[in-house]
Amino acid sequence: MRATIHHVTPDAESFIPEGCFILELSNSPDDPDVSIARARVAPGATTRWHRLTGTVERYVILTGAGRVEVGDLPPQDVTPGDVVLIPPACRQRIANTGSEDLIFLAVCTPRFQPTCYKNLETECRHGDAP
Repeated sequence: MRATIHHVTPDAESFIPEGCFILELSNSPDDPDVSIARARVAPGATTRWHRLTGTVERYVILTGAGRVEVGDLPPQDVTPGDVVLIPPACRQRIANTGSEDLIFLAVCTPRFQPTCYKNLETECRHGDAP
């Protein structure tokens, strides 16, 4: 690896089927140990139940208010400054419970790759949690 500055264009943000907006800040094969994305969840929205295989994820809450569900933990309210640690293959989702966008960094180790993402909503029946 060599020193690099990543310049990010805010209009590169895109809506993903999980139910939130993602702006990739750093996700490159040249830096395979980590990826960083900015996630934005609109007021009243909840992301899909999902898990990442072989990848640890951390949510670093920047703005807004939410309720996160991770593994077998009871739902927890999160606010700016909170960090949510999500082990590999642990089911997860987050809801925006506030009136403004919920914005957080999603930091993955090793870096996020689409092949590690598993949508758990397709496994659920009648709205049951996976």
